[in-house]
Amino acid sequence: MSVKVRHEIEAGCLTIWNCNAARRNALSPEYYQGLVAGLAKTNESPDIAAVILAGEGGFFCAGGDLNSLRERRDLSETERRAQIDKLNAVIRAIRHCRKPVIAAVEGGAAGAGLSIAMACDMVVASDVAMFTLAYVRAGLVPDGAATYALMQALPRPTVARMALLGAPIAATRLYEMGAVTEIVAEGAAYGAAQALAAEIAAGPEEAMASIKALLNEAETATHEEQLAAERTALARALGGEEAQIGMTAFLNKKPPVFR
Repeated sequence: MSVKVRHEIEAGCLTIWNCNAARRNALSPEYYQGLVAGLAKTNESPDIAAVILAGEGGFFCAGGDLNSLRERRDLSETERRAQIDKLNAVIRAIRHCRKPVIAAVEGGAAGAGLSIAMACDMVVASDVAMFTLAYVRAGLVPDGAATYALMQALPRPTVARMALLGAPIAATRLYEMGAVTEIVAEGAAYGAAQALAAEIAAGPEEAMASIKALLNEAETATHEEQLAAERTALARALGGEEAQIGMTAFLNKKPPVFR
């Protein structure tokens, strides 16, 4: 594995570290490959219940390397699209990972780093972290479904200010508007993410995977489609071992032990 990405497994959680601290964890091909590979490993492993994405050196991710982006000017538009699709593959891998994915944001998340954080199921951020879409300052536009994720979570005027002006927004403000799960003191984001992962690890794996799938479907489904999707998911869950464990424990007023 490249030194620009590191995998750590502890207590049923896989942490994927972006190890490009000298460049505020700007994205790299090695990170893309390591992230996608780690998420694939998670899908296949019954021993991994959750994933944390984190950056070394006190900063989550500064997004794309501008020097690399500038070099793409010499490519054809088809070739540029192919390069952008590498980030899109990362976003899809996060969204479609069967296990919950948590972003632990210290310092800030900028550009595609913001896209990666917002693709996660939960975001834990330090109280000094800033989120920025600065593409417009370089004459560029957002990618990685940043506009989609932000428009799902925030009022249009807020997203317009971020995207059209490149204005940073504090993690504390995003928390107030519901786009960030938890705010913690500076330096505590990773520990808080581990605590969330520990809660997930104690829960019912198949039920959580179904819930994550339902959340993804709900963003585009009609009311009737979501009723049908939940009916199918619940009917399947009721016949499973996790439901037997959970309902029996609840009726006996005991905590369930799923794993």
